[in-house]
Amino acid sequence: MNREIRTILLAEDSGADAEMAIDALREAKLANPVVHVEDGVEALDYLFCRGAYAGRGKGNPAVVLLDIKMPRLDGLEVLKRMRETEGLRRVPVVILSSSREESDLVHSWNLGVNAYVVKPVDVRQFFQAVQTLGQFWAVLNESPSTE
Repeated sequence: MNREIRTILLAEDSGADAEMAIDALREAKLANPVVHVEDGVEALDYLFCRGAYAGRGKGNPAVVLLDIKMPRLDGLEVLKRMRETEGLRRVPVVILSSSREESDLVHSWNLGVNAYVVKPVDVRQFFQAVQTLGQFWAVLNESPSTE
């Protein structure tokens, strides 16, 4: 059983939403460090340890909180590439998006997302949703070993 504290990767292009999510995770008293990236290209750079993240420590994040609508590369393409990659296939991914489009929801599930959460408009509900996500996916949920 692996007990190391792993990061939470937050891929979110909205600075305000990212700040709220980080604050909510902090208020949940999670020990996991949060790495925030602003688009899908940066998310893949982090996951594949390349570009600005070439020197980061080994290991996958405990969970990826992924917005769908991002510049350069959208969240669904990030999810697709993760599920196509052996070493990333089992990393839990939670879509955290304002999109209520049925096509986004269906496409996410077809690609193997672990959960899809529509961002509540109310700030308190947003905080509560992110805290619950962080506690479950980063603390309670344990991914199977890839070894």
